[in-house]
Amino acid sequence: EKGYETGEHAPGVKLGGCGAYKAAHHIIKTHAKVWHSYNNTWRSEQQGMVGISLTSGWGEPVDPHSQTDRDAAERYIQFHLGWFANPIYKGDYPEVMKNYVGRKSAQQGLGTSRLPTFSVQEKTYIKGTSDFLGIGHFTTRYVIQKSFPFLQVSSYHTDRDLAELVDPKWPAPGPKWLYSVPWGFRRLLNFVKTQYGNPLIYVTENGVSEKVQCTQLCDEWRIEYLKGYINEILKALNDGVNVKGYTAWSLLDKFEWNKGFSERFGFYHIDFKNKNKPRYPKASVNYYKNIISANGFPNSREVRS
Repeated sequence: EKGYETGEHAPGVKLGGCGAYKAAHHIIKTHAKVWHSYNNTWRSEQQGMVGISLTSGWGEPVDPHSQTDRDAAERYIQFHLGWFANPIYKGDYPEVMKNYVGRKSAQQGLGTSRLPTFSVQEKTYIKGTSDFLGIGHFTTRYVIQKSFPFLQVSSYHTDRDLAELVDPKWPAPGPKWLYSVPWGFRRLLNFVKTQYGNPLIYVTENGVSEKVQCTQLCDEWRIEYLKGYINEILKALNDGVNVKGYTAWSLLDKFEWNKGFSERFGFYHIDFKNKNKPRYPKASVNYYKNIISANGFPNSREVRS
């Protein structure tokens, strides 16, 4: 959406209302081709796995007793995670996406939907092309119904007819979009379990960056974030969700999209101004070391010893 609709990210293409859908359509078909290529040529010899990694927030209805809000929250997830996961696990785009984009395209006087369609053969070819699902997750939003006025040029965001809200009490240790809401992760993982037949899941991205340069390397907010989110994965495991692995984002401070080196997600601080780029461990390093050594939360006596 940022690369092919708003042009905010590379390659900077501005195809309002259709660019993101076209790009995603090609990604999904290409992913399926790669999976089949591996399946037909290498799997018998290598016994490897091919999956896809999808990043998604969780959408919670503002009023859980309101059917309108519940529907809006469902649209948030389907337009986010379901956009890619539904074709791969069920063979086609989510019905709500097809309905909303199709209706708005008709209102614009377009002969066909801005959301591309898969042929019957493509649906069959794409369905089931994932041996595991990678999940990247960082934050949650409250979601409410919001009808956008008729627009001659719609966009991915206006197609959804919803607004995203945050609770001012949620901790916001990192960038302006990233609020720490651990309970949303458990709900997202359970959604994957029920929607897609409890697939094998690897958490491929989860972490937080800092708002301020912390020269003391005292990132206790990152420790709290990791503690909360990893604990919710543990709860999801107890719910029966098939989570096999967890990868924190990230080992080192690095180049972060259009934020460059200014946004730091790493366990290790990098001095980018020094030509040798020295690395310094933040406080979160020891905390995470203890977790991965114990393969879980160690008790205090284990940590002391």
